[in-house]
Amino acid sequence: MKKKIVGALSGLLISSAVMAATETYQIDNKHSFANFNIRHIVAKTTGSFTDVTGVIKIDAEHLEKSSVQAKIGVASVNTGLAKRDEHIQKSDYLDALNFGEITFVSKSVKALSATEGAMTGDFMMHGVTKTISMPFKVLGFGADPWGGQRAGFEATTKIKASDYGFGWMKEANAPVGDDIEVTLFIEAIKAK
Repeated sequence: MKKKIVGALSGLLISSAVMAATETYQIDNKHSFANFNIRHIVAKTTGSFTDVTGVIKIDAEHLEKSSVQAKIGVASVNTGLAKRDEHIQKSDYLDALNFGEITFVSKSVKALSATEGAMTGDFMMHGVTKTISMPFKVLGFGADPWGGQRAGFEATTKIKASDYGFGWMKEANAPVGDDIEVTLFIEAIKAK
């Protein structure tokens, strides 16, 4: 009987340790940004989406067991010029009225080191979903001034606008390019 109790307790402790290895963080949309740059005529223009939300489940010891679900609010685009931001949201560009969110749901994570890896997942924009790969870095973990725990992440990718049904680059001498470089700066709060 004593062996059964010890065995049951050991099993419970082991399963608790396994469950505790993966921690859940909520993306803090006040401190997270999806930055982008794209060719404009002969230079590049840049901007940011400031409404980034979602959930990150991370196992810091085994990054390959981690996962991400994230959303970007298209209406939060900010290029530093209000008139351009309004134009970007219209139907000839992002069409925020009909496609208000950009989403990413990871399918797998490959660890390259203790703090770097590559996520593969479904990226949906403008009603089109494609599987993309996104290299990322874990920037760190630490206490915040409000008694919580935070984690920081950075991820990058490059996409083609034409893959998502956009046609602005099809005209001869189009002023806006097809390649979009994306950098995510994510700060997340550990769920209690």
